[in-house]
Amino acid sequence: MKVLITGANGQLGWELQRARPNGFEIIALDIQEMDITDSPAVATVIQEYQPDLIINTAAYTAVDKAEEDKDKAFAINANGAAYIAKAAQGCRARLIHISTDFVFDGTKSQPYRPGDRTNPISVYGASKLQGELDVLAKTMNSALILRTGWLYSVHGSNFVKTMLKLMAEKEELRVIADQTGTPTWAGDFARAIYRFADIPDIKGIYHWADAGTASWFDFAVAIQEEAFKLGLLKIRIPVKPIRTEEYPTPAKRPAYSVLDKSSTWKTLGYKASHWRDSLRRMLEELKEVRSEV
Repeated sequence: MKVLITGANGQLGWELQRARPNGFEIIALDIQEMDITDSPAVATVIQEYQPDLIINTAAYTAVDKAEEDKDKAFAINANGAAYIAKAAQGCRARLIHISTDFVFDGTKSQPYRPGDRTNPISVYGASKLQGELDVLAKTMNSALILRTGWLYSVHGSNFVKTMLKLMAEKEELRVIADQTGTPTWAGDFARAIYRFADIPDIKGIYHWADAGTASWFDFAVAIQEEAFKLGLLKIRIPVKPIRTEEYPTPAKRPAYSVLDKSSTWKTLGYKASHWRDSLRRMLEELKEVRSEV
């Protein structure tokens, strides 16, 4: 199977390249090879490669910056997704489009199901929701949309690596404790995406995240505990919980963005690992990478 991956230099794009199963030929493209906001360029490149499957991981993910850069966020997350969907239809390629938990407003107290009402509270969330709608429209509902959230990886910038850096530099940290979601290792998500790719004709909206729930505070505490055990941190520092209102940001975040993965786990035939187990495996990998430098 010939697979074209957009956003190749991002966390998920990078993990998809590493997780390539036997029998999959990967074409990994980033903005230098294909600017997804350029409709003619997208059509030309995709027509040239004639992929069997396109996995669109390209996205504008600067949540706070998006509030003042709305046009760019929509150009990438909505228009770009639509251009890819149109080009996929043109060469009869399957499309897997990656979306986010931020399409929800976070007012529920139980995990969000794929069919629950969307109501984004940020420009980023609104742009990603528009991308979902455009992808479904352009593909006549034949695309597969996978929502996720709180992604991290050995590659790129993310919460885990930021926490490790700050914990090595600061005397204490204050971390938000009233926003709840599920930390999700992009490595496991990449493998799940290939499992989806092996299921013919699957379409619609599904959710993927690791098992369990956590606040950002819980996540930070776990990062320090696991990193200290592995020797990635030399000392422990106090990590103190704070409320969202004590750390104002330009963009609003959902207070509760836990995704219901039951339909995904049933479809794939297995459940995701608990987020803390995945975190441990990622940190072990990070330690190995750093030891090689």
